Amino acid sequence: MLIKQISVFMENKSGRLAEILGLIADNGIDIYALSIADTADFGILRLIVSDTEKTKNVLKEKDILVKSNEVIGVYVENKPGGLFHIIDVLKDKGISIEYSYAFIGKNEKGATVVMKVDKPDEAVKVLYDTDVKVVEDMDIYK
Repeated sequence: MLIKQISVFMENKSGRLAEILGLIADNGIDIYALSIADTADFGILRLIVSDTEKTKNVLKEKDILVKSNEVIGVYVENKPGGLFHIIDVLKDKGISIEYSYAFIGKNEKGATVVMKVDKPDEAVKVLYDTDVKVVEDMDIYK
């Protein structure tokens, strides 16, 4: 199952993150996962939120550059090699990971890791065909 994620491109300056998160909060949108990658001049804020379209519209109204894409979520068992197993399954099928981040979810299935891969539909099928527990989008938005 693919999960909707938004990417926000923002200037790397003091207060910019607070401004963006304030807009999201003021519009009653919950943030379920967050990742920030930055360079000297700009950053990319990646979010999984309760309402992707509303978030995009709120930010676009303020001339903030935002786009959406789909990512995969997997549950990783809390044991040595838990994440390696998942990465190895994808590697064996020639699926590349562009980036990844983890977050704490409301579940008993293990840590939740989000991955952006080059072949998302194929990756979901491969993971379902193995013993990897794929995050259903409805589990994220609870």
